[in-house]
Amino acid sequence: MDIRKARESDLTRILDIYAYARKFMVENGNPDQWAKGGYPEKEILEQDMEKGDLYVIEEDDRVCGVFAFPIGPDPTYAVIENGAWPEGTVEYGTIHRIAGDGTVHGLLLRCVDFCFQFVDTIRIDTHADNLIMRHQIEKCGFTYCGNIRTRNNSLRLAYELRK
Repeated sequence: MDIRKARESDLTRILDIYAYARKFMVENGNPDQWAKGGYPEKEILEQDMEKGDLYVIEEDDRVCGVFAFPIGPDPTYAVIENGAWPEGTVEYGTIHRIAGDGTVHGLLLRCVDFCFQFVDTIRIDTHADNLIMRHQIEKCGFTYCGNIRTRNNSLRLAYELRK
């Protein structure tokens, strides 16, 4: 598997992957995280791309996954409820909107390995109903730290992993 920055020419494939992920989530007990409103919208992905924060995962020269990875303080992580971030706050990157097309397993683990090239601390969050992602996050070694709220005030379970 290879990871590279997303290009404009990847956008149609990226949108297809997110459509697959939304359908998969609904079919697997997570109907609220992305399904309503078609999140993430094309405009969000284009903004991520312009900032250089959107990446694709390739297998055999075919895009099979996508994620955003901004480095630096994330405003939605500034306040954590029912818990706390570990002591000694350091620079971190945040994995957002990771999704695959269902053809390749181990995307999150590969993504984490890639992201550790840039920072020593990674944060991620997910919806409480996203049991599959919660399992993958914990399998990668992330520690549950508490709850955060997204920009639209939705509750998310927040995790951190240090190198």
